[in-house]
Amino acid sequence: QVQLVESGGGLVQPGGSLRLSCAASGFTLDYYTIGWFRQAPGKEREGVSCISSRAGITYYSDSVKGRFAISKNHADNTVYLQMNSLKPEDTAVYYCAIMRNRARTTCSDRPADFGSWGQGTQVTVSS
Repeated sequence: QVQLVESGGGLVQPGGSLRLSCAASGFTLDYYTIGWFRQAPGKEREGVSCISSRAGITYYSDSVKGRFAISKNHADNTVYLQMNSLKPEDTAVYYCAIMRNRARTTCSDRPADFGSWGQGTQVTVSS
């Protein structure tokens, strides 16, 4: 059974850092494109970052470029999202998901392109 489980969220002050984890089970991450999304109260879910099944292809939204970094750890079958210089506007529930089109090796920021969503992890940036 394909499953993704997010963790690592919490309360952090502006300028702080968090590392989110997206642990995969039931499949090997190497062969799939994984996306990170976030949804703030009253707002639509938006794409934050993506890492392709093809080595070297990543995507970052303009709002997080230069502050967030996505990576895969093959040994523990986990995708990480390192978030630095956090801002109050980064406050949201963060989700990871798998690209529906298994053959696609490019990234996407469209939630409709992804499935098998995790349960999400809350990130709150506040002083």
